Amino acid sequence: MKHWVLGLCIVAAVLLAGCSTAPILSNVTLSASTLTPRGNEESVTLSYTVGQSASVTVVLVDTNGTRYTIRDRIARQASSDAYQMRIDGTAPNNDPVWQQRALPSGDYVVSIFAETAAGELSSAQVPLTIKSADAPPPMIENLLSFPTTISPNADGRDDVTEITYQLPVTATVDITIATPDGRTLPFITGELTTPAVHRQVWNGKTTDGLILDNGVYTYTIRAQDLYGNIVQKSDHITIEASGQPQALITYSYMAPQQIELGDVITVTMRIKNTGTVPIRTYGPASGYEYTTNEVFSSIADGKYTAKSGGFWRIGVDWDANSGGASKRYPYRWAITPRPPAEWKIPYVEDEFLPGEECEIVGRVRILQQETKMGFYVGLIQDGVGFFQDKTGRTIIKIGF
Repeated sequence: MKHWVLGLCIVAAVLLAGCSTAPILSNVTLSASTLTPRGNEESVTLSYTVGQSASVTVVLVDTNGTRYTIRDRIARQASSDAYQMRIDGTAPNNDPVWQQRALPSGDYVVSIFAETAAGELSSAQVPLTIKSADAPPPMIENLLSFPTTISPNADGRDDVTEITYQLPVTATVDITIATPDGRTLPFITGELTTPAVHRQVWNGKTTDGLILDNGVYTYTIRAQDLYGNIVQKSDHITIEASGQPQALITYSYMAPQQIELGDVITVTMRIKNTGTVPIRTYGPASGYEYTTNEVFSSIADGKYTAKSGGFWRIGVDWDANSGGASKRYPYRWAITPRPPAEWKIPYVEDEFLPGEECEIVGRVRILQQETKMGFYVGLIQDGVGFFQDKTGRTIIKIGF
């Protein structure tokens, strides 16, 4: 009988022990009662223990009763180890532009709430004084992009846009580009920016040089000052007629290959627009004759001087020629199958369209006193480079 009673007592004791529960929230402390943000990532640490699984909310309340929620219903599992949370004197801001704010100087109460799935609630409060510089946030002013529609196709017309904005204080700036399909591309990352008007030029490409497709893109400028204020603004840029210009010399032939000094050589060249965008072109039309004493920029008082950026021409040069600028490929012609009267801007410039092919005939009168010259042809984009160089090299022998 005694053993039976003793056994019941032991079972009851075990059951009573199993029914006891740890407190939902306990051991709530702050590492310091005063926080003085100076822009060096200063913070205090909130420590607390959760005895039962709960969702935890942390709120700072100022002396006027204004509440700043810095953590909202974060799931926490029961643990004997203390949870720790960094408080840096900032709080999310319910504003689409000023997204995070540095809290003003003053006395606050740090209130922490823990609620179980069953609805049981436990809370604790600790005081905190913030001594801040109360600096103005880095508001992004006078945000503008121009032009708002660009055509990144290297034709020299609206290939880039300039984004301008002004900051009243020093801040770290990030600029991202959101694509129509939802991707976010980095543009400017972690750039320390002083109070001034700032300009960034965007060429419609990714940072690794990939040309983006047509569509509406959203650029976002995000500025964060030393005290944790975060401000951001967004606007839109439209990309149209995007593409990489490409052309190919498919044939070249020079004749005659033996001449007397003063005679003319004829260069026949065929070119195809192998890209997806039009190529702008200008210059003397097919059939124009140069002498070896001339260059393209000396014709008609500089009428065909290089136009930087988007203009393409086909040119002829020879091995012994030296120097840059107009000395490089001194003989150049427009690339188009149409006569100048039918150009997009008659007698001024034309567009060599995707898929089009043309044959250009150039003539050069040889006045250079050399016994032989190695001529070749190439594709030139003024101010950019030579996209097909030293093609169809041919030796021309010259007699005196």
